[in-house]
Amino acid sequence: MISRFIALSPAFILTAALMPGPAFAQDAAAGERLFRQRCASCHTVQPGQNRIGPTLSGLVGRKAGSVEGARYSPKMRELDVTWDAARIDSFIANPRAMVPGTTMTVSVANAADRANITAYLAGLAAAN
Repeated sequence: MISRFIALSPAFILTAALMPGPAFAQDAAAGERLFRQRCASCHTVQPGQNRIGPTLSGLVGRKAGSVEGARYSPKMRELDVTWDAARIDSFIANPRAMVPGTTMTVSVANAADRANITAYLAGLAAAN
């Protein structure tokens, strides 16, 4: 019995170490703060209002490059994707890797910050 416990212990430790901790939990309130700090100078969440970048209201589930009146790079207009959490995460991690030629220059390196921003934007889509 003890030898079985000793043999299984490393597996339990490894499993616990690989599970996301509280720092990676999605937090829409933290995402809103991060959005205001990192994104709001170029984007708004008000429907129909564009700034340098398009409104992000209703982003989740929307085709890329499709907001009427927004200024997009040609590559963003040609991008044939619909925004979901994974694509938003990939894009804000490194916009120019996903869309070469995009005019978006801001990236968010921290995975927890990206998850929080994405949770905030997804919450906006659910509220609309």
